[in-house]
Amino acid sequence: MAAMRLASPAFAAGGRIPERYTCDGADLSPPLSWSGAPASTRSFVLVCEDPDAPAGTWYHWAVFDIPADQTSLPEGLAKTEKVGRLRQAINDFRKPGYGGPCPPRGHGTHHYRFRLLALSVGSLPLGPRPGCREVLSAAEPHILAGTELVGTYSR
Repeated sequence: MAAMRLASPAFAAGGRIPERYTCDGADLSPPLSWSGAPASTRSFVLVCEDPDAPAGTWYHWAVFDIPADQTSLPEGLAKTEKVGRLRQAINDFRKPGYGGPCPPRGHGTHHYRFRLLALSVGSLPLGPRPGCREVLSAAEPHILAGTELVGTYSR
């Protein structure tokens, strides 16, 4: 079976994330698509994190309860806690939904990891307004497979 793959038409793996997806632009979530999930997948979680942040890993986004038959996320997902059947966590900017790359000026290149996890459960048992770390902790015991796409940004 093919390994899971995550891609974006907006930037290449290891490439610079365009300004429109950052705090310097429109701050839209980038379009993403994936393939190769295990047949037993019941839902997906998508997390975006910056391990290069000055105070340690900074969580920019977590989307969870993504239905197993879904294979993409559109550009500019609404910054609300629920979008259709999807749920979005509270990011480290203390807001629901996506918060784009916004590294300190002159801090060098940051690597933004978009991680997609295939889960063995259809939804995560989380209350209202969970944080990104809570989503990851709840997903951990149910991960069947994962993949990541890394983009860079600097200011």
